[in-house]
Amino acid sequence: MKKSLLALAVLGAYAGVASAQSSVTMYGTLDMAGTYVKNDGTAKRLSLSTNGVNSSQLGFRGVEDLGGGLKAGFNLIAELARSDAGSVGNGTGDKFFSRRSTVSLFTNAGELRLGRDYTPTFWNLTIFDAFGTNGVGSTLNPRQLYQGTRQDNSIGYFLPSNIGGFYGQLMTAAGEGGTSGDRPGTYVGGRLGFAAGPFDIAAAYGEVKYDLAANVTGTTGIGQLVPIAPGSKQKIGNVGGSWDFGFFKLMGYYDHEKIPNASEDFWSISANFPFGQSEFRFGYDESKLDRTAAGTVDSKVKQFKATYGYNLSKRTLLYASASVLDNDSATRLMVLGGTGQGNSIPSGNMTAGGKSKGAQFGIRHFF
Repeated sequence: MKKSLLALAVLGAYAGVASAQSSVTMYGTLDMAGTYVKNDGTAKRLSLSTNGVNSSQLGFRGVEDLGGGLKAGFNLIAELARSDAGSVGNGTGDKFFSRRSTVSLFTNAGELRLGRDYTPTFWNLTIFDAFGTNGVGSTLNPRQLYQGTRQDNSIGYFLPSNIGGFYGQLMTAAGEGGTSGDRPGTYVGGRLGFAAGPFDIAAAYGEVKYDLAANVTGTTGIGQLVPIAPGSKQKIGNVGGSWDFGFFKLMGYYDHEKIPNASEDFWSISANFPFGQSEFRFGYDESKLDRTAAGTVDSKVKQFKATYGYNLSKRTLLYASASVLDNDSATRLMVLGGTGQGNSIPSGNMTAGGKSKGAQFGIRHFF
């Protein structure tokens, strides 16, 4: 929904800013789904949850033409993880614009972007998976050494879009002594890709230096917690790609994470089959954690997933999804086990090495 000068008026604190913009856009997504989850060793759970195929969010963006090829702009995105209850909820403390909060300068040489934003090493995981990072089929469900999605306090540079199909970015971000809340260290990374016609490929690399002690595998009691000491580094490298054959699109990626005494190899392959107003998605994810410290064990987690969607319009989608996540004896990971999924399913007394099964039926609408 486009509202020149009026979009930010709904937030009184931003009314003065809006008057200085050449254009302002308010936009967003609402995605809600009836959800069923059954973890081995626990009772089934039925709920209304959010973010089944896309992230529910509310955004404001604007741009001002400064002349001479120079522009200024901003992008603010709030997470609506509890839109099923009519409230704004997120897993990042007091961050209202938790999904993105950036200001940019655009020139013919590229974009300079400051603020809270996606890391370069996250992009390949969500772009090159047909299910992205939402719902019961999220590619993040089996992850065991996941560094994170966004970074606070970042300075980024993006290549211009007119260099023969090449694209890329660099980012550095301050840890500020671990005070940023959900990111306990400094980050540096970059991504470079090439897209032409039906083909797209990209590689990324990054490092996190932890200011504070941390556990780098999600929520206590769900997976194997792998501690990392202050001053230690986590190194992340991945490569992903896709090819659109017309009647279906094939995509996949490989990711390697390394910290002291542990490393993870994670890969995914998936496909999207459009058919008229319908689309079918199928995918498989697998992670393998290798631990070298005395008294620890290795572990492997696999996930099978499928979605059927019917497009009522370009904005509105009806969908049904299902997935099965299979742990080995050392892990208790689950579908919808991470934050940001809305109504996340707690592990309770889930059987170690058990299976987690999930299904969703929902509606997604862009506005």
